[in-house]
Amino acid sequence: MSRLSDEPGLFASPVHVGGPNIGSSSRLFARLQGVIDRRWLTNEGLLVLQLEEQFASFLGVEHCVAVTNATLGLQIAARALDLKGEVLLPSFTFIGTAHALSWIGLKPVFCDVLPDEHTLDPEDVQKKIGPGTSAILGVHLWGRPCRVGELQEIADARTVPLMFDAAHALGSSLDGRKIGGFGRLEVFSLHATKIVNALEGGLITTNDGLLADKLRRLRNFGFTKLGEVGDYGTNGKMNEFSAAMGLTNLEAYPDFVKHNRRIWEVYRKGLLGLKGIRLMSSPENGTTNLHYFVLEVTDASPVSRDALYEVLRAENVLVRRYFEPGCHRTLPYTEGRVLPNLPVTDGLSRRVLQLPTGQQMSEESAQDVVDLIRLCHESGRDLEDRLARCKAGLGY
Repeated sequence: MSRLSDEPGLFASPVHVGGPNIGSSSRLFARLQGVIDRRWLTNEGLLVLQLEEQFASFLGVEHCVAVTNATLGLQIAARALDLKGEVLLPSFTFIGTAHALSWIGLKPVFCDVLPDEHTLDPEDVQKKIGPGTSAILGVHLWGRPCRVGELQEIADARTVPLMFDAAHALGSSLDGRKIGGFGRLEVFSLHATKIVNALEGGLITTNDGLLADKLRRLRNFGFTKLGEVGDYGTNGKMNEFSAAMGLTNLEAYPDFVKHNRRIWEVYRKGLLGLKGIRLMSSPENGTTNLHYFVLEVTDASPVSRDALYEVLRAENVLVRRYFEPGCHRTLPYTEGRVLPNLPVTDGLSRRVLQLPTGQQMSEESAQDVVDLIRLCHESGRDLEDRLARCKAGLGY
């Protein structure tokens, strides 16, 4: 990794956004041994069935369909809803959300987000919905619930399905109800970077039994029963090793959230009130899993977002500028297109910085990150000048 000087970093080993959480090793190994003893590694094995049942219960939904990953989950979901043409979604999201749709021939139509919530702006959706719209796809970014009620009203008025990318939102809630049962369906990620991981994996949740049946067919090549095919399908099945990890980590979810809360408290206490540093507030009518600590570095800050980014990463604190740029400014979505006017997305892309959370962080290490940010903040213009000298090869 490129450093600003030859001095050792603040952290001997990197701490990074998305460091994996891992529950009980003994529980995991016992499950894996069971898989080996049964010699049933995939194709709806015992652990996958248990995972679907336990996650459905945890999320308060009737049906949970385990898949290989959330990207395939979004594609299978779109196929199950028979989507064609345009899908409205936020530009301020991970590029995989847009790619999943484009890969199967759908056209993402990028909308802006709400400035304080970073989720899909219903007013912009209302402006952009049209005869070519086949669905609305909201993203519960940072685990914060979308404006579900407003988006559902728009979807109902236009008779198009509403679906959600809930990759960040496992365990989050809205009005006392867990994310997972809103819209026609929701898609979760169990990637290694998420609060609960299955190494790689995803979930599609719904309260529609017929839709769940179709989702199950589509993830298994379209088979209706042994040897009979009724739909175009793909191979989106979760394997038993991933299910073992997912079950083990779901058991540890309360501990993961408690740990994240302690890290959040250190960050908030240490950074609140710093000039030009804006911390995201908790949702008024919901909860999050606290796995994403996001701040905005505004023009009022004496040190820029990018200067903070460079210094922190040089000290082995691998923060992220999510999402820079927004999807609408990323290849291939700029080719041959007029860029949409998305001022909130463009502004957030310049300001947002995401800090590490999860088991990798202790309260002490979180305080070290706070102290480093405060030191950079106090250095201000001098730090910017020193970084410029470093880039020019004149030494730090």
